[in-house]
Amino acid sequence: MEMPAPDQGVIARKAEIVAKLRAVLGADSVIDDPHETRAYECDALSAYRCPPLAAILPRTTAEVAAALAICHAEGVPVVPRGSGTSLAGGAMPSSDAVILGLARMNAVLETDYGDRLIRVQAGRTNLSVSGAVEAEGFFYAPDPSSQLACAIGGNIAMNSGGAHCLKYGVTTNNLLGATVVLMDGSVVELGGPMGEAPGLDLLGVICGAEGQLGVVTEATLRILPKPLGARPVLVAFDSSETAGACVAAIIRAGIIPVAIEFMDRPCIMATEAFAGAGYPACEALLIIDVEGSPPEIDEQLGLIRQIAEGFYPIEFRESQSEDESRRIWLGRKSAFGAMGQLNDYMCLDGTIPVSALPQVLARIGQLSQEAGLEVANVFHAGDGNMHPLILYNANKPGDLERCEALGADILRLCVEVGGCLTGEHGVGIEKRDLMGVQFSDQDMDAQMRVKDVFDPHWLLNAAKVFPLAASRSRREARPNAA
Repeated sequence: MEMPAPDQGVIARKAEIVAKLRAVLGADSVIDDPHETRAYECDALSAYRCPPLAAILPRTTAEVAAALAICHAEGVPVVPRGSGTSLAGGAMPSSDAVILGLARMNAVLETDYGDRLIRVQAGRTNLSVSGAVEAEGFFYAPDPSSQLACAIGGNIAMNSGGAHCLKYGVTTNNLLGATVVLMDGSVVELGGPMGEAPGLDLLGVICGAEGQLGVVTEATLRILPKPLGARPVLVAFDSSETAGACVAAIIRAGIIPVAIEFMDRPCIMATEAFAGAGYPACEALLIIDVEGSPPEIDEQLGLIRQIAEGFYPIEFRESQSEDESRRIWLGRKSAFGAMGQLNDYMCLDGTIPVSALPQVLARIGQLSQEAGLEVANVFHAGDGNMHPLILYNANKPGDLERCEALGADILRLCVEVGGCLTGEHGVGIEKRDLMGVQFSDQDMDAQMRVKDVFDPHWLLNAAKVFPLAASRSRREARPNAA
């Protein structure tokens, strides 16, 4: 995956730049030893690596602003990094870039149960937001699979979702306000406690911008009362296409469970060997979770059973206890770790209309056979957010390239059926050269004009999102940094 040639002038001034950063952040917040910066050479898309010039770990918004002002004046590219869980290379650096890590910015700043909000620093992990309010009967809804580790700042950058986004929406639906530091060190407040601040919806522009426009340092998030109860069911089928058709029928009927998750045979077998959740031997299964009062749950599950029976499931397992609910979810929550036991893999993130699930699953199977690489499917079926996992051997010459080509074909397929290139992982470096599949040159020019306004020198998270040739020409045409 090609990256722009580094600015040799920046690399030559490394000692000077590092000294200026240490002067405002302190010695313990700046990492420049080449052995230590290797920890920041990649994110969860680990097939591509490049050690950064340095890494900084600020503790406050003021420190972020001071560091960005220095990098802006010195013309140093900056790559914001939450917890490094990006699966699209969103936090991959270049050798002339400074990684701005948010890990030390993890405090809860304010909690307001009356207005149902919490304000946190952007380095706080997703799951710990719910942990901070669960004693009062509240939770934070977006729940990416990496929620134990992923940071709120990264969730905002990629507009992350999770299993429960079918009912509660993704990050943008639960983000009320943000403190953002621009590349020149300016600090701006977007949105507000009620999430409906007057003027342009710049909060909506920042959320999902992949760190291209500014660094989010604090976030005001919506918290919700915990539901009275929840109950999952596991429904097993003899084909992936039938399982996909069942999902489409449930959504078409107007039923909105809190989650509908899909797993196919390769993923089921791997998770059974890894976690022993007790899943049936089948070609595909759905985990459907509903919540509410006991009568509401019974009514929803009755309707879901009625629909599912029309597709002749080989098993319909309704949880009868908290332990059984935990086991139904155990395999799904273990899926990505389980697949890593089998081989290297690349996790895709295309989104399609739910009605196209049977067609797309069948075509992915054909593409897999043609490429000679196994594909396992595990994804958020309720909103069509697919996560095909392409298995390959990183030590086998040519396998990575075949994996990349198959991934590109699958993502093109998603766009062809009316979907899009990404649902929650972002574009990063993984999909940047596929942007032309979904967007015209005029579309991309309009998006790049927005970046021109926020970051005219193109220093923030350079070489991400937009095709490399387009971003390179934009960056070369930028005015000299002040």
